[in-house]
Amino acid sequence: MTRFHTLACGLLLALSAAPCLAATPSATEQRLRDSIQADQPHAIALLERLVNQNSGSLNIAGVTAVGEMVRAELEPLGFDVQWIDMRATGRAGHLVATHTGKGRGKRLLLIGHLDTVFEPDSTFQRFVRNGDNATGPGIGDDKGGVVIIVSALRAMHATGTLRDADIKVVLTGDEESAGTPLDAARANLVAAGKWADVALEYEGLIVDGGQDFATVARRGVTDWEMTTTGMTGHSSGVFGDGLGYGANYELVRILDTFRRELPEPNVTFNVGLMVGGTPATLDAGGARGSASGKTNIIAERAVARGDLRTLTPEQEARARTRMQAIVAQHLPKTGASLVFEDSYPPMAPTDGNRALLAMLNQVNADLGLPAMGEWDPAKRGAADSSFVAADVDVLAGLGAAGSGSHAEGESVDLTSIPRQALRSAVLIDRLSRTPR
Repeated sequence: MTRFHTLACGLLLALSAAPCLAATPSATEQRLRDSIQADQPHAIALLERLVNQNSGSLNIAGVTAVGEMVRAELEPLGFDVQWIDMRATGRAGHLVATHTGKGRGKRLLLIGHLDTVFEPDSTFQRFVRNGDNATGPGIGDDKGGVVIIVSALRAMHATGTLRDADIKVVLTGDEESAGTPLDAARANLVAAGKWADVALEYEGLIVDGGQDFATVARRGVTDWEMTTTGMTGHSSGVFGDGLGYGANYELVRILDTFRRELPEPNVTFNVGLMVGGTPATLDAGGARGSASGKTNIIAERAVARGDLRTLTPEQEARARTRMQAIVAQHLPKTGASLVFEDSYPPMAPTDGNRALLAMLNQVNADLGLPAMGEWDPAKRGAADSSFVAADVDVLAGLGAAGSGSHAEGESVDLTSIPRQALRSAVLIDRLSRTPR
């Protein structure tokens, strides 16, 4: 099978994860494999350094320091590395690294993030290795993914395949807790998506039942806050014409109607916090609340906060419309308002995204690696790749395999790093030589 045939197979099988017949890896691709294997001590040492530097989203100095570590890896490979200061949004900043090739092949955007959920006051702070497994804060989400990006690009540089490639790496510094306003916090990533032809995202690899899975779709997240009001007074008048039902009954009516009427495939609706009484308030930031009341007082005010997750923009718009209609059907003597706060847009499954998975599975077949399935988007969280999905084809979940993300004991299977780096290096090489 010729190289042209190999490239064509991956593109033609746009709607199938099945590869064409396997071809023998080229001499260059074999050199990529050898380079990645030889470079593993460097990759693991880099992972340890990144993990041991705390970079909780709110730790501006720590996130900046991790960015400088990655800069030191990419600049020697010929990347122009820029630090985008984002302190105006309350966060450290983003690393944007650009490699300029010949402009003939696909322009590639590689996405990851520098921050973690573990702030400096966490007791979980250090990299610990036990054979082929290692634990540490953010080791899989997303410092393992960052190391895979670096490892793949170092191998391409060593074999000469990076020279002609047009690549932009965007590593955000606030993926786990985005700065505000969100439009400003994601402006550089959105611009990179408009520049690119293909985006590859390096959040954690899903492994289930011994099989690797890639991600062609992610649900978006929209936060919401609902406030209900009622007439307060002695509880003996509840349900009556004078005082009505009170704020708490109105809140419960709305939430229970959401529960009964909103569900459809790939839609979830969560209530994360609710308070009600006379009075009831939320603290700044909306993560804590307080309420007062007595059993014989009708509640004057209630507040609830949660999120809505959907797979497509159309599904989100439909859910929002239905939610507002439900809110508007007030119980007697009550009122209610519902406010949405945009967060992560949906990354819908598209033919283009599935074509990338087909091309990756052709790489897997040619390299003798297992084929990768398509992971259920209802089982994944949101990620930065969603911000570019409206403009570019995306393949996600190309990072390291592990477990326990966002919890103490978070771990990574170190053997997944060379496997993922090899898949990426060959896929990037082939895409960079595919005409735009």
